Amino acid sequence: MNTLLLAQSLISGIMMGAVYSLLGVGFSLTWGVMKVINISHATFGLLGSFLAYSLLQWIGFDPILSLVLTVPLLFCVACLVYQILIKPIMHAKEVIVSSMIITFGIAIILENLILLIWSPDPRVMTTAYTSKVLILGPLYIQYTRLAGFLMSVIGVFLIHFFLKKTYTGKAVRASWQQPDAAQLYGVNLNRISLITFGLAVCSAGAGGVGMALLYTFDPHAHNLWLIYIFLVVIVGGVGNVLGTAAAGLIIGVITGLSMAFLPYQWVNVITFGLLMIILVFRPQGLFQSEV
Repeated sequence: MNTLLLAQSLISGIMMGAVYSLLGVGFSLTWGVMKVINISHATFGLLGSFLAYSLLQWIGFDPILSLVLTVPLLFCVACLVYQILIKPIMHAKEVIVSSMIITFGIAIILENLILLIWSPDPRVMTTAYTSKVLILGPLYIQYTRLAGFLMSVIGVFLIHFFLKKTYTGKAVRASWQQPDAAQLYGVNLNRISLITFGLAVCSAGAGGVGMALLYTFDPHAHNLWLIYIFLVVIVGGVGNVLGTAAAGLIIGVITGLSMAFLPYQWVNVITFGLLMIILVFRPQGLFQSEV
């Protein structure tokens, strides 16, 4: 086995895995806190990709710096979507089923809006540092992958810090663990659900930018992204931020190593074969499900 190729693939997998983690954290939160399986989560991520791409093309704004503009915009859109479409189903008898149906519809609408505005052509996020690499002895790391990795690590850390150290974050955790008790202590569950949904969509937008730095993307890319999001969340445990982060890294490494040493056709076989094995032996995920 080529040791250099192994090391290079391991680094590449870790970079990919970090982005998978950020993309999956918000999905895990809405599922854990609100019992909402947001099928449109990856589509919001794709919307973040296209918004960052447009800012880069129109005014030369760096994709990561563009999050200063796109994240607040996505939060406002998320709040609007929550109030109009998600809030009415929060008291449904089968919230999970209802949420899957309505967010599937949101995903279709967003995909068609993206097609209408940006056309179906694939896009490449070409930045000033796209062709640059960081050389570490015999190893090299593309600056775009490094930028996506650092952004994702910071994003996951900020979400974890928010949940563990802020009053609102603790209220989010309390709402998931003991919703009735949280209400008795004055926690507004509707407000917490709104914040959770907004935070999830913002993390999806940031994760979408990370994915756009790694791969080409088009209006249909969210379909594949959603599969990986499900995989990351199921492996990491629903509602578990650090578990989701760890699962993203694990899946990224497995994918990276598989792509280096096996034909491409086997990559998805191995990745999703892993999912089936985990569902059989640990349906709750590798890590405990908790916010």
